[in-house]
Amino acid sequence: MNASDDAATPAYLISPSGAVAPDAPVQRALSHLRQAGFAPVLDRAALKVRQRFAGADQERAAAFGRAAVQPADIVMITRGGYGLTRILPALDFRALARAGKRWVGLSDFTAFQLAMLARARAVTWSGPALLDDFGVERFEDIDEVTLGAFREAMSGALEAVGFRCNGPAGVEARGTLWGGNLSIVCALLGTPWFPKVAGGILFVEDVNEHPYRVERMLTQLLHAGVIDRQKAVVLGYFNRYRLSENDRGFDLAAVVKWLRAQTATPIITGLPYGHASPKLTLPHGAQVALAVEGRTCYLVLEEDHRH
Repeated sequence: MNASDDAATPAYLISPSGAVAPDAPVQRALSHLRQAGFAPVLDRAALKVRQRFAGADQERAAAFGRAAVQPADIVMITRGGYGLTRILPALDFRALARAGKRWVGLSDFTAFQLAMLARARAVTWSGPALLDDFGVERFEDIDEVTLGAFREAMSGALEAVGFRCNGPAGVEARGTLWGGNLSIVCALLGTPWFPKVAGGILFVEDVNEHPYRVERMLTQLLHAGVIDRQKAVVLGYFNRYRLSENDRGFDLAAVVKWLRAQTATPIITGLPYGHASPKLTLPHGAQVALAVEGRTCYLVLEEDHRH
């Protein structure tokens, strides 16, 4: 499908965090997004560079305003990295929520998603990024589950997702689905942009973090009372780390075992979300129902989450 097709869905691309590398496959990723049925438009500042950032702080903040007033319903990020926490004070989250966009991203974009929930009670979408998920060599190399979940979510057809899991059997819960990148969740704890969610379903993932650092961040949330206030915690990918001889068997499985012993909140693993594929597209801030049947976990949307 070409961008000129009437059926193509407009999507606006911004770079709110790290700079896009000069050799990044931007045009290839845009072409693949067009083949997938979307009509992508790059924000005029998306490829700017200022130190490690995609432009100066004020330039990256201004991109949100431009995204809010352009005609596309979908706003995606080119990549994650670092930088969104620097510009949170400059963003008007209620105005961005009123724009009615499907804001999509992950990693550092978690900061924006948490702030949208905390300041505007707005639903955003935890999902793919342009370069990581569409920048592969061939269109056929795009993960089918990732693409299918993204299309379904963006079309408004997403009703439920299911995945293989490990954890306590027979869990049933209803609440606000929220979270994202664990490092960012912890970084916003105690700030005005951290949502005070009680009785929610917290999902977290991270990358390049050794299991002891993952445990330290989960312990922070535990000691702050966040985990005990949730109806369930769902763990996504924790990858790209290296164990050492000094660990002596201490790994991510040991972290999960320890955490389960500290809280009555069910800890469920296996969520296909984070810095790997397949990657689900999840409605951050939405009301969902969670049910574990055997070794399958289901997340069912309970309301209309077109935005």
